[in-house]
Amino acid sequence: MSVSDSPIRPDYEALASATVETDPFLHMVVPHFIPPGELPRLFESLPDIPSGGSFPPTSLRVSPLFGGLLQEMEGQKLRDLIALKLGMDLADAPTMLTVRGRTRDKDGRIHTDSVAKRVTALLYLNPSGPTWQQQEGCLRVLRGPHDIEDYVREVQPVDGTLLVFQNGPTAWHGHRRFVGQRYTIQLNYMTQDGVARSELLRHRLSAVAKKLTLSSNRG
Repeated sequence: MSVSDSPIRPDYEALASATVETDPFLHMVVPHFIPPGELPRLFESLPDIPSGGSFPPTSLRVSPLFGGLLQEMEGQKLRDLIALKLGMDLADAPTMLTVRGRTRDKDGRIHTDSVAKRVTALLYLNPSGPTWQQQEGCLRVLRGPHDIEDYVREVQPVDGTLLVFQNGPTAWHGHRRFVGQRYTIQLNYMTQDGVARSELLRHRLSAVAKKLTLSSNRG
């Protein structure tokens, strides 16, 4: 196996040593969860996503390198570390994983995630640059639902940064308007109730529909 084909191993030690913040809700940020030396070939391997919205991996043309990273994201090591850091039992939590490649005008409005999502993990796969330095499209950990400027922390969506937070009624987040390319892998650990089962089913049906749409657009 050549170096270019070797799998990407996230920096689990960086996650293990990350500080868990409690203000305004449980969250942690891990810069360079993807080691800097791995980023150039990972950026080159990102799937083509010409439209906004969340895409299940099954609806995309995924390279072996990117596919290997997706497997790491849904792997036991990451699950165990997140559970330990947040003090949660995630042993039997179903996972839901999606990929975004573009942000639309309507995206980023202040919200909390679905009650079916116990934990959200966002892995940002964009090169750093002036766009993000201008605070466009940078996710903000917010104190409340009314003011995008009332934030505790701002996370640039760049260079393999990982953001993990425990979902809940006060887990408000969002970002200032940005339209354009913005790659994110989103992993959720779900509840096991009917709401989660319904969302997972919708996710699977969406995968089929989006795969057909992308295939049609390529044709």
